[in-house]
Amino acid sequence: MAEKLELEVERIFEIIKEENNFLLSGGAGSGKTFSLVQIIKKAIEDNPASKIACMTYTNAAVKEIEDRVNHENLYVSTIHDFLWDNIKSFQRDLKKGLIALINDENSKIISPDGYVDELYFNGVNSIQYKEYTRIKEGIISHNEVLELANYLYKSYPLLCDILKDKFKFIFIDEYQDTSPLVIEIFLKHLKQSSKKNIIGFFGDSMQAIYEDGVGDLNKYIEFNDVKEVRMKQNRRNPRLVMNLSNILRVDGLVQEPSTDIEAPNMSNGNVKEGQIKFLYSSNKNLNEIKKMDIFEGWNFNDAKQTKELYLTHNLIAPKAGFPKLMEIYDKDPIIDLKNKIKAKIKSDNLEIDEEKTFDQIVDLIALKNRQKLRKDIITEDPESKALYEQLKDLPFSKVKKMYLEKDSLIDDKKQDETDENKKNSSRDALINHLFKIQFIVQLYKGKLYNEFIKKTEFQIISIEKKHEVKEIIANIEKMSDFTIEEVINYANEKRICQKDDGFNNFIKENDYLFNRVKKIKFQEFQNLFFYLEGYTPFSTQHKIKGAEFDNVLVILENGGWNNFNFDYLFCGRTDKEKIYSRTQKIFYVCCTRAKENLIVFYHDPSDIVINQAMNWFGKENVHKVE
Repeated sequence: MAEKLELEVERIFEIIKEENNFLLSGGAGSGKTFSLVQIIKKAIEDNPASKIACMTYTNAAVKEIEDRVNHENLYVSTIHDFLWDNIKSFQRDLKKGLIALINDENSKIISPDGYVDELYFNGVNSIQYKEYTRIKEGIISHNEVLELANYLYKSYPLLCDILKDKFKFIFIDEYQDTSPLVIEIFLKHLKQSSKKNIIGFFGDSMQAIYEDGVGDLNKYIEFNDVKEVRMKQNRRNPRLVMNLSNILRVDGLVQEPSTDIEAPNMSNGNVKEGQIKFLYSSNKNLNEIKKMDIFEGWNFNDAKQTKELYLTHNLIAPKAGFPKLMEIYDKDPIIDLKNKIKAKIKSDNLEIDEEKTFDQIVDLIALKNRQKLRKDIITEDPESKALYEQLKDLPFSKVKKMYLEKDSLIDDKKQDETDENKKNSSRDALINHLFKIQFIVQLYKGKLYNEFIKKTEFQIISIEKKHEVKEIIANIEKMSDFTIEEVINYANEKRICQKDDGFNNFIKENDYLFNRVKKIKFQEFQNLFFYLEGYTPFSTQHKIKGAEFDNVLVILENGGWNNFNFDYLFCGRTDKEKIYSRTQKIFYVCCTRAKENLIVFYHDPSDIVINQAMNWFGKENVHKVE
C-alpha cells in the first residue's frame, strides 16, 4: 500500500506535472525533511530510471535521507561536492575559467601573481578541490568552487545540457543558506538549455541566519521561475512557543498545530501547552540562576534533552572550560597585526620586498602610525611582546602565510554524543591529533577493544601487555594538569597515538601556533573535546538549526559580535535593518528548538526591552531575578 502523501506534497507533484520548479516553504518544526523524503520516494516511484540529486547541509537530514531512501539512482551530497563532481572532468575549461576569474576585477579569486596569461596553468596537471587554496598550484577550496562553477555554467551551455540530461530532479535542502551563485546556476544559467528537468527547493527564509546565503527566492517567485507551496503545520512546538514564533515571523506564514494526532507536540488530541519564560537580572551568574525552581526537572547534564544556547563559541569557551585555547585561535594579537599590515599593503597597492623581516615591514608600512600599530603589542602587554619577539625576525613572506581561525579549533560541533561527525571538518592537524588521543582513551573506557586496537600502534600480545595498556590509559586520564605537549609525547612514547607525517609536517610549518598551544594544560583540551562531542549542554545559536530539545535556555548576549544585537531587536531598531533582521531570525531559530520548555535570559535589560518582552511572552511570563 502506497504511503499517503501530505497535501503540500500532492501540490508539489501538480507543479512538477506542469514542468515547473518548486519551493516548499515551512516554518520551524513543520516536517520539511519528512516531506523531502516523501517527494524523493514519489519521484523515484514515478521515474524509476531517472537520477535524482539531493543536496543538504545537516548531518541529521543526510542520515535520515540515506536511511529512509536507499536507491541506486539517488545521489545525496553537499552542494560543493555536487558541483565539483559535475565540473571536475572538464579540466581545460576549468583552467580557462580560473584564468578568466583571476583577471576579473569583480572576482574574489586572486592569484599571488596578479593578472595572469593564458599559459598560467600549463605546468599544472589538473585543477584540484581541497580544504585549502593554492591558486598557483591549481588547488581551489570551497569558495572558489562556487564561483568557478557559476562561471562555467554561465559560459558553457553544453554543461547545462549535460547536467539536465544526468539528473531529472535536483533537490536543494536549506536553500536559504545557499550562496546566490548556486541559485543562479540552477534558476538562471540552466535556462540556456532547452532540455527539461525539475529543480526543487526546501527551506524557510526566517531561518536564513548565515550572511552569505541567498536568504529567500522572492525575485525568482515573482518572475515565475519557481512556484511556492507553504506548509502551515507545526509538529514540534507547544502552543506557547508556537504563538511566540508566529509573532517573530515577518513573511505572513502563520503556523498552526498539526492535524496529525500522532505529531510530537500533540497529547490526547490537543496541542501541548508548553512553557515560555523571559528572565532578566543584573546578576550574570547563570549557575546561581539555574538553581531556581523554574528550572526544576531540567537536567543540564543531558545534552540530548537540554540545551543552553549562546551566540558565539567565545561566550561558551569560559563556561565550557577552554578559554585559553579559544583565545589563541581567535584573538592572537600578532596574527591580528599581520592581517592589518597585509590589508594596508593591499589597500595602498604597495610594492614591498617580502624577504625583509616582519619587523622591518611593520616599520615600513606603519611609519606614520607606527606607535598606533605597535604600542599596545610591544610595550604595554608583556605576553604580546613575547609573541612578537618570536616572529619579528622571520621573513615577511613566511609570516604573511600564517593564519589562525577558530574553525580550526571548534569546527564540527555535535548536538549530542550520538550525532555523526561532519565529513569535511576544518580542524587542523594539531587538534585532530589531540582528538585521536582522546578518542583512543574513550574507546578503551567504552570497552570497544577491537576499535581501540585498530586505532593504536600498541601491541596487546600478552596478559602483561593488557595490564600495561590499562595503566597507560589510566595515566593519560590523570594527566589533566600536564601540558598538551607532555601528553602528546607520552602517548607517542607509549605507542598509544604516534606522531605521523601529517602531524609532524603541520608542527614544522606552524611552530608559532604549536609553541602557544603546547603550554596549555591538557584539561583545556579535554573540556574542548567533551564540548565538541556533544557531552555538554552548551551550543551556539547557529549550530542548532534543525535540532530540537525538550528544554531550551537562550542567553541573549552579543559577545562583541557586531552582526547581531538583541537590544536592537527588542527595541525595534528597524533603522538598523540588516542587524535587526539577522537578530530576529537567529532568535526565531533559538525559540523554535523547544519541544516543551523555553526560557530566555537577558542580562540587565532596559525598560523598553522589558516592555517588549511582556508583549511577546505575556506579562505573566516575564520575571526579574533578584
